[in-house]
Amino acid sequence: MASMRNGRAWWPWVTVLVAVAVVLVLGVVTFAPLTGEGGLQIAANRAQLTGGFLLAAAVPLILALRWARHHSRELATQTVPSPETLSRAKDMLAELVAEQWKDEARLRSLDDPDPIPVRWRTPAPGEHTPAIMDHPGLIDPVAGAIGHGLWWTASSADIAAIITRFRRTRRRRLVILGGPGTGKTTLALQLLLHLLATRPQHHDEPVPVLLPIAGWDTERFPRLHDWMTDQLLGGYPALRGAGFGEQVVRALAARGHLLPVLDGLDELPVSAHTVVIGALNRSLGGADQLILTSRTAEFTDAVTRAGDVITSAAVLEPRPLDAGTAADYLATCLPPEPGPHWQHALATLRCSPPPGQRPPGHPATALADVTATPLGLWLLRTVYLTPGADPGPLTDPACFPTAADLQAHLFDQLVPALIATRPPSSNPAEPPRPRRRRDPVKVRQWLEYLAHHLTHQPAPTGAGTGTRDLAWWRLAVTTQAVTPATRLAIALLTTAFGLTAGLAVGLAVGPAVGLGAGFAGGLGAGFAGGLGAGLLLSCVAGSWAQDRPGYADLRVRQRATELLRELAAALGIGLGIGLGIGLGAGLALGVEVGLGTGLAGGLGVGLTSGLAFGLGAGLTWWAETPAHGRRAQTPMGNWRADRTLNLFRAINNGLAAGLGAGLAGGLLGGLAEGPRFGLAFGAGAGLAFGIAGGIAGGFALGDHRAWLAYLVATHRLALSRCLPYRLMPFLDDCHRLGLLRAVGPIYQFRHAELHDHLAATYRPPG
Repeated sequence: MASMRNGRAWWPWVTVLVAVAVVLVLGVVTFAPLTGEGGLQIAANRAQLTGGFLLAAAVPLILALRWARHHSRELATQTVPSPETLSRAKDMLAELVAEQWKDEARLRSLDDPDPIPVRWRTPAPGEHTPAIMDHPGLIDPVAGAIGHGLWWTASSADIAAIITRFRRTRRRRLVILGGPGTGKTTLALQLLLHLLATRPQHHDEPVPVLLPIAGWDTERFPRLHDWMTDQLLGGYPALRGAGFGEQVVRALAARGHLLPVLDGLDELPVSAHTVVIGALNRSLGGADQLILTSRTAEFTDAVTRAGDVITSAAVLEPRPLDAGTAADYLATCLPPEPGPHWQHALATLRCSPPPGQRPPGHPATALADVTATPLGLWLLRTVYLTPGADPGPLTDPACFPTAADLQAHLFDQLVPALIATRPPSSNPAEPPRPRRRRDPVKVRQWLEYLAHHLTHQPAPTGAGTGTRDLAWWRLAVTTQAVTPATRLAIALLTTAFGLTAGLAVGLAVGPAVGLGAGFAGGLGAGFAGGLGAGLLLSCVAGSWAQDRPGYADLRVRQRATELLRELAAALGIGLGIGLGIGLGAGLALGVEVGLGTGLAGGLGVGLTSGLAFGLGAGLTWWAETPAHGRRAQTPMGNWRADRTLNLFRAINNGLAAGLGAGLAGGLLGGLAEGPRFGLAFGAGAGLAFGIAGGIAGGFALGDHRAWLAYLVATHRLALSRCLPYRLMPFLDDCHRLGLLRAVGPIYQFRHAELHDHLAATYRPPG
């Protein structure tokens, strides 16, 4: 089977050879009629026509080459992965996931000074109607054997105990429920990190991978494993590297080597809840594991509508933090001697009556209700546990009569408090800090716009509106940034760039051919290349907003072998294509200058241009191939990688096209007009045309143009004062401040409640 597939991998290259033959025939058909009396009489015109033919033929041949390379690799990798390959892929993925979420936990200060001790338990029998948890015997064989229900208590301060109990369950499936801000995602992240930390003692266990379930489009990916494969290939580029690829990742997902930690079922549209419950149960085999988080009300409604629960999954729900526990946690965050004002506030909090027994106007009512959740504790700690902060108003019912009033106040003060307490720094030895000082007013305005925009934009899954996920590459499509006016501006700018390139080339070749001839040739060729490329860019710009980010790895160290392999393959193919084109051009030139001279010149043109294009293609292929050991994708790293890919591809293609067209133009011009004038003139015109068309072609013909769409969107939004020009550095600073969290290559607001508060307070600029 493997040999047959490897044989099939050569079929795309047969297609390329057929394309070369077709181009050769077209060349003969094009130039043969010119031998009669009505043919071209001036050799320069013949040379220009030949050059135009070569450049026009290069575009479909390059596209055929890209297609052949992609499909041959796809066919060659359709083999059954060996156990050793799967083991190596698991080990590498575990390292990437651990490094990714250790950094994120550090940014979220989850262990500073200790985890918030949230108490969790399984629901008691009859507590929920209908039941939200499966039969106890399907979850824990011991509970089923003795005829008792499943009763499970745990604390976020003792993750090891939760993991021990989780490993004893029959299929290791867990649903984490709770209200807003109760620590569901935090517990899931703690479980993931502990599973990875203890993996050396449990090497055969699956690798936990945290994914936002709101991104699961069940129409496109009916099976959970297919969606996970797509997400892992996008979020962990090293899995696309040599030796792995889609087939290996698909095998990891399908054979139970991954533990999906799916966060935020409640963030899906209500209409999708039932569909996802059914899709999960259909996707999970007997040995498949799962951790799922959701708000309690949304999950209860989902299982009610679906008429089914998550098979064999235990359920944990949080208990509210009591006032004493909250006061003890705040005390550990304060200095050993916090001062009289804080001592009074903590004493008042500890003495507050239990919920439901607090009389109206009690000093600690609002404070105790807010600190009953991890979100409230985090807000209070961030805003008030700072030097000079006065906690007196926290226990004054006149200032904050209700918990809603106090929480709204904390949200309003969050941005300036974080900016004041986390000054900019680029020292990696310090805790994460923003890169530059930000204006709190502008930060609040820009975040309000983003929250409002995410709340009202179409959902990525196509069902309903609104999302929690801020994917930078979707900004262009959700703001409809690429308009007809934008396309016209792109065409004009590209044409202007072509004229600039032509002007520079004209100045360079002017001393050899005369300034007039140099400017005429350079500007003419630059205008032609720029205009053609501008029209091409304006045509394809409409699809930029639909592209996903790409990847480019330009590190030569430890990748020299890959570079040589890609260059050898691309140069061989480029020279083969150049040979075919050169023969056709040589036959055409032979009519004017003699068969021998024409063939020599045509082959020289074809081989030099093929060498240049092959060199450019090989470098691009090598840059797009991920390297092992690469970090997991972060939003900033994902954006930089796509920017690098687009710029490298444009510059590389511009240099390759300029070199190839310059050499071809010089040879043709030398044959047509002589070495003194024609060589310099033809080389200059070809260089101007090639650079202008090649750079723009690098932007137009690539598979990933998300960065270009991002540029259009951010400049339009900056002009309307909705967002800053340099959006990604701004979002990176907000992440470092703790206002945003990163989940793979996307951002989310630190808490859904913060997202909703900012969206509700948004006011359009001006």
